[in-house]
Amino acid sequence: MPFNKLGLNEPLLRAVRSEGYTQPTPIQQHAIPPILAGKDLLGCAQTGTGKTAAFALPILQRLSARQPGGNGRRPVRALILTPTRELAAQIHASFRVYGQHVNLRCAEVFGGVSQVPQAKALRRGVDILVATPGRLLDLIGQGLVHFKHLEVLVLDEADRMLDMGFIPDVRRILATLPARRQTLFFSATMPGTIQGLADAILRDPVEVRETPEAPAAETVNHSVYLVEQGQKQALLEHLLEGPEICRALVFTRTKHGADKVVRRLKGSRISADAIHGNKSQGARERSLEGFKRGRTRVLVASDLAARGLDVDDISHVINFDMPREPEMYVHRIGRTGRAGATGTALSFCSYEERGHLNSIERLIRKPVATVEEHPFQSPLGRMPPKTSGYISVPRRRGRARGRRR
Repeated sequence: MPFNKLGLNEPLLRAVRSEGYTQPTPIQQHAIPPILAGKDLLGCAQTGTGKTAAFALPILQRLSARQPGGNGRRPVRALILTPTRELAAQIHASFRVYGQHVNLRCAEVFGGVSQVPQAKALRRGVDILVATPGRLLDLIGQGLVHFKHLEVLVLDEADRMLDMGFIPDVRRILATLPARRQTLFFSATMPGTIQGLADAILRDPVEVRETPEAPAAETVNHSVYLVEQGQKQALLEHLLEGPEICRALVFTRTKHGADKVVRRLKGSRISADAIHGNKSQGARERSLEGFKRGRTRVLVASDLAARGLDVDDISHVINFDMPREPEMYVHRIGRTGRAGATGTALSFCSYEERGHLNSIERLIRKPVATVEEHPFQSPLGRMPPKTSGYISVPRRRGRARGRRR
C-alpha cells in the first residue's frame, strides 16, 4: 500500500516524497489510519520500524486542519513525551521535516542545557511540544507551559521511561492534562507496569503490534568472541588494527566503562569518543557530530545515551559488554545494517556472560557464530553458567570452583 492510500493530505505526501519514501512500513500502514480517525492507539514495535512517522504524520494533519482562531499565542495542542534528549531531538527534527509544508510550530525541551531558549520558544507559542519528563515538570512548575488546549498525547519508548525511573514523573504530567484527548502509546516491550499504565490512560485503543518474523535484522551479520573480561580491551584494539571497521559504535554497560575504553583507545592512537548521561548536552552533541562526520572512528556509548541515535553507515556495532536483556541486543545491533545496507555485529562474551548469550540466541531464534581464531580466545569454552546462585568456573587444571554472583 503506498502512502497516498493512507488518507494523508498533499502537503504531507509532498514531504514524504522529498525524503525518498514510497512505501509505508508495517507500523505506519496499520497505525496511521486509526490515528487519523481519532482513535487511541497502543503500538508495540522495535526501534527502526518507522514509528516516529507513524504518529508524526497524522498529528500534523490533524492540527493543520484546525488552526486556532485569533492572533494570540499558539497553545500546545500535541505533546510527545520521550525518555532521552537524543530521542527528543530526533523526533523534533522529524516533525520539522514532515511538517515543512504546513504552518505549525514545533519546539523541544529537555534538561542538560539552559532553559532560556526553551522558555522563549514557549512564550512565542508552539503547536507541538517534544519533551523529556524532568525538564517539562520544571517548566510546568514555573507556569511556562500549560495544556488547556491539548488534543494529542504521545508516550514514546514507554519501557525506557520505566528503566530510567520516569514513570512517577509521567504520572505527575498526566495529572495536568485534559481528560478529553487522543492518546498514543508506544513501547518496544510491555512489562506489567507499562501494560498497567497503558490500560489506565488509553480508551478503547486500537492495538498495533509489529513483531518481525526475525527479531534481529537479516541485513546484520552476527558473531561472538569468547574472551575473558580482562582481555576485551586488547581484543577491541586488535580488531581495530584492520581497515574493515571504518565506523564502529561500541556499547558498554556503564558510563565509567565507556570512559575507560575511550581513554585506552586514545592511548593507542585510535580516534574515539564517549557519549553517556554524565556528559553535558553540548559535549554529547559534539561527540555525535564528530562521529557522523567521520572525524571520530569509534563512538563508545551506554545503552540509554544511545537511545535515539540516528547515524548512517555504521559498519560495526560491537558489544564490549553483553546486554543483560536480550531485547537490548536487538536494539543495539539495529544501529547498523539500516536502509538495506549490510552491517556487522560483534559481541565480546566473557564466561560469566554466557547465560546472556544463550538468552539472545533464544530471542533471535538462531545461534550466533563463534569466532574460533583470535589471539584472546577464552580457555573456558562455551559452557553456560549454572542457573543457581553460583557460577561454576573451571580451573585451568580441570577442577571447578564456585563463587557467589
